[in-house]
Amino acid sequence: MARKVIANNKKALFDFHILERLEAGIALSGSEVKAIRAGRVNLKDSFVKIIKGEAFLLNAHISYLETTNPHYKPDERRPRKLLLHRKQIDKLTGSVSTEGMTLVALSIYFNERNRAKVEIALAKGKNLHDKRETLKKRILDREVKAALKEH
Repeated sequence: MARKVIANNKKALFDFHILERLEAGIALSGSEVKAIRAGRVNLKDSFVKIIKGEAFLLNAHISYLETTNPHYKPDERRPRKLLLHRKQIDKLTGSVSTEGMTLVALSIYFNERNRAKVEIALAKGKNLHDKRETLKKRILDREVKAALKEH
């Protein structure tokens, strides 16, 4: 399965325990697809919210591309509809409402059929001590890699 990852949300991996990952299609305009191909995407504060039985990606920033029509300037942070099956949406709705979990966007990529996809995750927030453990682990891994490179 070859996929070309365009943008990752590193902050989500730091702030949340990832419990389940899902792939979702995303409804975009043509200029937004071009901007994603150019890598002009930021998922840092993005999240998924289910509104009236439909999933939307909120707060994802897809920059305006200067080569597109100057009269059509889309809102860079507009809500974008995610394409999921009804059963998936119902399952996510139940998890989010009863268990106090969150839906976050992890990455945007193009799959093998050249379609823009978003990897979303069902996640639970980390406590401060969990974040400290993550930082300690990351530092130790970095030191081990440096020690192995020296030898």
